[in-house]
Amino acid sequence: MLCVCSSEQRDAKLSSLVPMESTRRTPRYPFVAPAEVTPQPSGTKLETKVKELSLYGCYLDTPSPLPVRTRVTIKICGRDEFFEATATVIYANPMLGMGLVFREVRPGYMEVLRRWLLQAMQQTALEDEGRTPDQGSLSGPNGPDDTLR
Repeated sequence: MLCVCSSEQRDAKLSSLVPMESTRRTPRYPFVAPAEVTPQPSGTKLETKVKELSLYGCYLDTPSPLPVRTRVTIKICGRDEFFEATATVIYANPMLGMGLVFREVRPGYMEVLRRWLLQAMQQTALEDEGRTPDQGSLSGPNGPDDTLR
């Protein structure tokens, strides 16, 4: 039996096979920092850790991810500064973590995010060149013991 699909159906099926990385607006970079996620409106804080960061969102390691479409406030803590934004859970991996997309970021926090992304981008470039962190790289937002890997 021959199955005939419209071009829209075929494109929808093919797009579901495209890796998420190719659909992102900007690259994500390895980034390690503690974070607090507060679902709205409950206000119950969830302690977690950022694993990857981009200009538009982040991935959090947590054994208890929140449901998709949950609105949250996220606070990412650095040694000398922090980043805060409202966000929405866009995907969840049970027992592993969740992806957030930032919704509202105040200008001062956007500056912090851009600085951290620049550090992460430089760290990634050094690692791609085969250089180790102690060969002139930047440390993570929490100091030399928290390198961006």
